[in-house]
Amino acid sequence: MSFLLYLALVPALAFASQWLAYKTRLPGILVLLMMGLILGQFVNLEDLLSDLIGHPAEEAGARFLFPLVSLAVAIVMFEGGLSLKLSDLREAGGAALRLCTLGAMITMAGSAVAGHYVLGFDWRVSLLLGAILVVTGPTVIGPLLRQVQPSSRVSNTLKWEGIVIDPIGAVLAVLVFEIALNNPGQDGFYQGALLLIKTVAVGTFGGIACGILMSYTIKRFLMPDHLHGVGALGCAVLLFALCDSSAHESGLIAVTIFGVWLTNQRDLDIEHIIEFKEHLTTLLIGCLFILLASRIELSILAEIAIPGSLFLLVLILLIRPVSVFVSLLGSGLNWNEQAFIAALAPRGIVAAAVSSVFALELEQTGEIQVAGADQLATVTFLVIIGTVTVYGLLASPIARLLGLSDPNRNGVLIAGADGWVVQFATQLKNVGCRVLLIDTNYRKVTQARLAHLDAVCANIMNEHAREELMLSGIGHFVAMTQNDHVNSLAIRECRSMFGRSHTYQLTFKTDSRRGMTRNMMGRELFSKDLKYSRILEMFEEGMEFKTTRLSDEFQFEDFQTQYEQVFPLAAVDSDGKLTFVTSDNAFKPSTDQTVIALVKATEKTNAG
Repeated sequence: MSFLLYLALVPALAFASQWLAYKTRLPGILVLLMMGLILGQFVNLEDLLSDLIGHPAEEAGARFLFPLVSLAVAIVMFEGGLSLKLSDLREAGGAALRLCTLGAMITMAGSAVAGHYVLGFDWRVSLLLGAILVVTGPTVIGPLLRQVQPSSRVSNTLKWEGIVIDPIGAVLAVLVFEIALNNPGQDGFYQGALLLIKTVAVGTFGGIACGILMSYTIKRFLMPDHLHGVGALGCAVLLFALCDSSAHESGLIAVTIFGVWLTNQRDLDIEHIIEFKEHLTTLLIGCLFILLASRIELSILAEIAIPGSLFLLVLILLIRPVSVFVSLLGSGLNWNEQAFIAALAPRGIVAAAVSSVFALELEQTGEIQVAGADQLATVTFLVIIGTVTVYGLLASPIARLLGLSDPNRNGVLIAGADGWVVQFATQLKNVGCRVLLIDTNYRKVTQARLAHLDAVCANIMNEHAREELMLSGIGHFVAMTQNDHVNSLAIRECRSMFGRSHTYQLTFKTDSRRGMTRNMMGRELFSKDLKYSRILEMFEEGMEFKTTRLSDEFQFEDFQTQYEQVFPLAAVDSDGKLTFVTSDNAFKPSTDQTVIALVKATEKTNAG
């Protein structure tokens, strides 16, 4: 296989893996790892690189692969920093700080002990493994949190831990390598302390300086909007390289701080940057996992299968729970919240990349003969595979068992609280869907609350207002205000929260979409002729909402015969799945379905 074909194949496999994970509801990274392991059995990346750059296969990774891996990880960390809001620290800051300090030390020490006694590693390699496994993988935690939808306090705690702990774990690994393996003895401790101070100082100063410069550039309109994403990417990559060349692993600290700085600046619009980074990060994560997993030798993986599995069990059942419960003692989180945090610590791309880099470092320094040195990367990948599998499959059931997640995400967030919208929301609530209305008109919100509905007086376009919404159990967004442009803007803001397939928009009238592009709109609710203005007219004429349960004895045709006009709007299947009628999804009645419809009573019915 040519190197060009390999480069084209990896992104394609990354897409295919993530699509397959979406369709099968398996953890995405698990599928990526499996795809990488399969690819590695047919293609040797080092051999391809060796033929390309003319160096031995052992040097190919050091000269070409790992610099690219390091840059890709830096971009992933920068995107992670962009998702960290300092406002979240009000409820999650103390717990996240405890997990990233005391919890990290307990995890490192426990993993090192288990590595020595369970895997038989030399103490120095065990300490290095423990430092690497401190990280918890934000690239895996993020999708799991979106899937589980736990309480905001738990979600923010895990999100902050997952992103902040990555540079901490990388720096710890560097310190262990320098002190225990590269330069053991008293001088090693002295140099390690200096290295720690230098790494933190360089990373912090670099991240803040770059953040100030980028913020100034955007606020002063010195950069056009279409260059925001590319400009931030270029700055992040250059920042990482400059800092890392000054102090090893300080680049990860720098790009994380750079992202946090940008996303927490007031009056700074970084929408172009965030949107660009989200798509790029998804692609990079897929490619990185496939590339790194393809380098793992299955023969080595088979050799450590039994002790590795035991090590994994100790990590999941003992080390993580102890580190969480000890570090969060007196934190304010209740037992259920602590238990869920203890049951979610998947390892991700940073652990894979760091272990691969240090495995290569051990080869180059001649320490590969130390017990466990040749198995460092393999054990790390085994932990990644195991933790992603276990946590990915058990996170949702555990969250439901602990009462931290609604198993039914058929809830609906509705923008708009006009009179007929409130009645429609009431019908949704009656069929078992959680409903939350949001409107800027306090009088309308009050009327919704009097109808025993959850309602919030806020602007859906306000980012801070959206962050404060309690969305547990809610999986659909419906824009139903009288203003089509407000609806479209709301769809644009909420699409990343719910996905394109679960964002809906009711246009005001048939011709009101003129001048609006399709990409700015959600899925069109109801039939093409049943628009907001028409529904309002129908209500003024006396029409109303009715909910009915279909069965073998009472079909939809029987329901239609009871009224002069029937317009189906939504349905809940026997398994609890909510489906809206849209212009691209016509109503298909079935047995054991509960239907919400807008009906007009016949004269006979009215007389009765």
